[in-house]
Amino acid sequence: MRVFVTGGTGLIGSAVVAELLGNGHTALVLARSDASAAAVRQAGAEPLRGALADLDVLRAGAAGADGVIHLAFDPAFATPESLAHAIAEETAALETLGAELIGSDRPLVTVAGTPLTPGRASTEDDPLQTEGPVGGRGRAFTAALGLASRAVRTSAVRMPRTVHRDGAGGFAGVLAAGARRTGVSGYPGEGTQRWPAVHALDAAVLFRLALESAPAGTSWHAVADEGDQVRDLAAVIGRRLGLPVESVPTETYGTLGPIFAADQPSSSAHTRQALGWEPKHPSLLADLENIEP
Repeated sequence: MRVFVTGGTGLIGSAVVAELLGNGHTALVLARSDASAAAVRQAGAEPLRGALADLDVLRAGAAGADGVIHLAFDPAFATPESLAHAIAEETAALETLGAELIGSDRPLVTVAGTPLTPGRASTEDDPLQTEGPVGGRGRAFTAALGLASRAVRTSAVRMPRTVHRDGAGGFAGVLAAGARRTGVSGYPGEGTQRWPAVHALDAAVLFRLALESAPAGTSWHAVADEGDQVRDLAAVIGRRLGLPVESVPTETYGTLGPIFAADQPSSSAHTRQALGWEPKHPSLLADLENIEP
C-alpha cells in the first residue's frame, strides 16, 4: 500500500514509517519543516510539506493514498487553552481525512489513549472518555470509527501512558525530565497508581497490522506492560540519575496532574489473540535502565 502518515517523524511515527517500509509498503509523510522533510527522505519515504492545520494538504495526501495512519498531535498543550486548541486542530484533521476516504473502503488508522476504567484494567471493548479536558479527543475518535458505516475501514490503536524507546518517551519521560530539572525523582500521591506501557517498535507493528487487516470500526490496545506502579518507575529514574525519590504534589504536573494521579491499567488480550500481535522489545522498567546518569 501507499500510506499517508501524519506525525511520521516523532518517536512513534518514525517507528511506524520504518515498519511500513520494512514490510513492502511505501509512505507519504506529512512534514511541517525542512528538517522534518529531510528526515523523511533519509528514512526512505516521501515527504509532503504541510502542517496538521493545512486541511487542503491533508485532503491531497489522503486522496493519493491507499490508506492513512494519523498520529500527529500538537505537543504544546501545557495550558487548558493550548490543549483545547490542539484537540480542535486534530478534530478538524480527522474530519478532513475521513471525508476524503468515504465510500472507498480504504483504511484509516487513528491513535487514541487507553480508557480509564476504575477498579480494573481497561479492555478494547471499553469506550473512550468523552467528557472532561480530553473528552474532545474521545469524541473525535469515536466519530472517526463511526465512518465504518460509510465505507471507511476505520480502526483505532489505543496507546498507553508511556510509549518508550531507549529509556525515553511518554509520561515516564516526563517524570525523568522533571527529575533532572528539580533534583528529585518525584511521583504524584502515593505512587501506587499503575501506568501501562509499550515499546515504540512493538506499537509500530500493531499500527501496520491494523492498517492491513483490522475490521472497520474496531479498537485495539498497544499495551505490552499492563501497569507498573509509578513509584517503581520513579525509583529506577532516581537510581539512574542519582537523585532522591519522593512523593510530590499532583499540581507539580500542571495540566497533566489529574491524569498522572489516576490508576489506569490496561489489557491487550483481545488484540494479541485477534491480530496475532506479540510485543518482543524490552519492558518499560527494563528500558528505563538506559537513562544516562
